[in-house]
Amino acid sequence: MSTTTLTDLDIATAAKILHINEIAKKLGIKEDDLEYYGKYKAKLPLSLIDEAKVSKSNLILVTAINPTPAGEGKTTVSIGLTDGLNKIGKKAMVVLREPSLGPVFGMKGGAAGGGYSQVIPMVDINLHFTGDFSAIEKANNLLAALIDNNIQSKQFNLNIDPRTIVWKRVMDMNDRSLRDIVIGLGGTANGVPRESGFNITAASEVMAILCLSKDFADLKKRLGNIFIGYTFDKRPVFARELKAEGSMAILLKDAIKPNLVQTLEGNPAIIHCGPFANIAQGTNSIIATKTGMSLSDYVVTEAGFGADLGAEKFLDIKCPVGGLKPKALVLVATIRALRHHGGAKSDEYNTPNLDYIKKGFENLEKHIENCKKFGLTAVVAINNFYTDTEAEINYVIEKCASLGVKAVISKGWGDGGNGTTDLAKAVVEVIESKSNKYQQLYDWNLSIENKIKTIATEIYGASDVTYSPKAKTQLKEFDKLGVNGYPVCMAKTQKSFSEDEKKVGRPRDFKINIREFELAAGAGFVVAIVGEMMRMPGLPAVPASEGMDIDNNGNITGLS
Repeated sequence: MSTTTLTDLDIATAAKILHINEIAKKLGIKEDDLEYYGKYKAKLPLSLIDEAKVSKSNLILVTAINPTPAGEGKTTVSIGLTDGLNKIGKKAMVVLREPSLGPVFGMKGGAAGGGYSQVIPMVDINLHFTGDFSAIEKANNLLAALIDNNIQSKQFNLNIDPRTIVWKRVMDMNDRSLRDIVIGLGGTANGVPRESGFNITAASEVMAILCLSKDFADLKKRLGNIFIGYTFDKRPVFARELKAEGSMAILLKDAIKPNLVQTLEGNPAIIHCGPFANIAQGTNSIIATKTGMSLSDYVVTEAGFGADLGAEKFLDIKCPVGGLKPKALVLVATIRALRHHGGAKSDEYNTPNLDYIKKGFENLEKHIENCKKFGLTAVVAINNFYTDTEAEINYVIEKCASLGVKAVISKGWGDGGNGTTDLAKAVVEVIESKSNKYQQLYDWNLSIENKIKTIATEIYGASDVTYSPKAKTQLKEFDKLGVNGYPVCMAKTQKSFSEDEKKVGRPRDFKINIREFELAAGAGFVVAIVGEMMRMPGLPAVPASEGMDIDNNGNITGLS
């Protein structure tokens, strides 16, 4: 069936969707274990996790080269690969992140896949879904309210210095006007005036904590470990001192449970949590991944943006925390992105040009090299677009082969599982060869500076790392706080290996500048902010929301 005149929403709306009971039966889940959110969505209990089954399941990580602004289709490939694996007789499911409303109404769109490789119900997934983001937002903002209330209180005051408070409120929308604000105005009854701001919900430490928590007790402990700021006598203050962890955990009692949905082809899918990979760790929860691995022989999961961000954090943060060992890695590339990295302008992305491909291949080559540093030889998935030419595709396949890597055309967008069976076979072949031996890039016991330098030089290709005066001061504070053993979560542009998004391809002879740090003590990592990265995005000049509408019958248009 041609998809040239159909939108993703058209395809999703026309699809035959099974009752979530039917999907659960395929996994051997009892009906009593389902918590229904309508007919097509359900939450799963944490009791389904079986560590013995987790150790035997095959975890497949899907990542990508540095993307164009529209993205290169990791989610589409992840879903298509899952359908393809089931087509060749494997028991497989996909485990993904939840979409944020910021990109949905902004520029990038939703995160439910595309074409004939989607998860459904697409509209629900891309909008409020099961309320997880709302719960995370409320838990985050409850802590913010407790902090300001404590400053105001005369009886139970912790002597917190308002100038040192690092905890911000969050909302799940792109709104640049809330990045830096002043709160507490209007007199003594309305709080203590101070500078503050908002982050987007996906950047909340509560999101990161939920993703990395192993169970409910671990969740509460991590919430209590959230670093707030300092007292006037320079003592660090944590959320547990406000007795906040219990009430925050109450708000997250349902959000901690992963969500079961389905692909267009009726294969099971788990969707849970949604941190961005350019400002957070960019992967779904450990609980969701382990639930999938307890229920299926093959689990496909993705890490956000390029492999320099999402995959590095998946492999250096999530895997060590969760005890996970991926057995295969799929590196998504598109011909249009290779043209982009070869020098093509945005209006040339869909114009065939072999010279651009030859130049742009160096971006893919660097990512292939990086994957091998983790002990993983990637399978390159060429996410197919109708503007791709045979000459361009063959060049990529042959060039990858010269590097000892198999490149396979993925046609999941247009053909669903039938278009990804070759990719599925290539991935299974790698797994069965047992040639991949996952390893971390760096030892957590290294100093923070050495960990950053390892990431910057080995993964980005930087020549060195520099630090602002503020960052240098913060490093001294971290030493006093005893957090040098934490891994590092880099906050960097997704558009380039460097901090300059205009340096496409494979930039060389550049330095990475650490502007400042944020301590995510509850999540258990240090965030190093590179260059001008911000944790509250803004809307584009023409946001996607302008093209959306809903009629009197509830039919939605323009959502993608």
